[in-house]
Amino acid sequence: MKPFFFTRIQYTSGDWDTDQRMPSNLLHSLVEYTTLPIDQKEKVVQLSSPDLFKSPFCYLSGHKLVEFSAQERDHFKRYVQNGGFVFVDDCNHDVDGLFAKSFEQEMGRTFGQKALQKIPNTHPIYTCFFKFEEGPPTTSFELNGWGDDLVHDYLKAIIVNGRIGVLYSNKDYGCEWDYDFRNKRFLAEDNTKFGVNIITYALTA
Repeated sequence: MKPFFFTRIQYTSGDWDTDQRMPSNLLHSLVEYTTLPIDQKEKVVQLSSPDLFKSPFCYLSGHKLVEFSAQERDHFKRYVQNGGFVFVDDCNHDVDGLFAKSFEQEMGRTFGQKALQKIPNTHPIYTCFFKFEEGPPTTSFELNGWGDDLVHDYLKAIIVNGRIGVLYSNKDYGCEWDYDFRNKRFLAEDNTKFGVNIITYALTA
């Protein structure tokens, strides 16, 4: 079995290089909790590059405008329709913010206006490794009243052939998990566990 590697998508608009410590933190959790072989170095792949299609899991985030070029849009669509998985996280945690509005518009252009839908909190992604009976765990950024001052009790997704192809969050998990993994010992509960579920689902569903 090839080692799992974490791929961050670089896109031409906006700011794609957020949450620098998050990938290594999440990879550390995979080592700690699972038996997956892990490549511990994050890969950055341009959305316009054919290297995208070598990745089983991709991460895309930012605060600013998301507007794909024609080639980026084509690659994103083909990657997802061919069985790829993209976890998209809004660093503004704001449903009316620029990232959220522009990303949702981009998904409408790419997959159709109704493709991105709320998923129920009974979806298998919440129980495929750790159990999150109430759906997506809340982040401290939501509770601090930044962004839109709301706790989003759902995630959205684009479903392709019965499985999630794009998982979309306004909860700012990227910032929540953006710390040195050695500091986990100070937490009452490891808040990266849901990230383990996301990657487990991406690789097995």
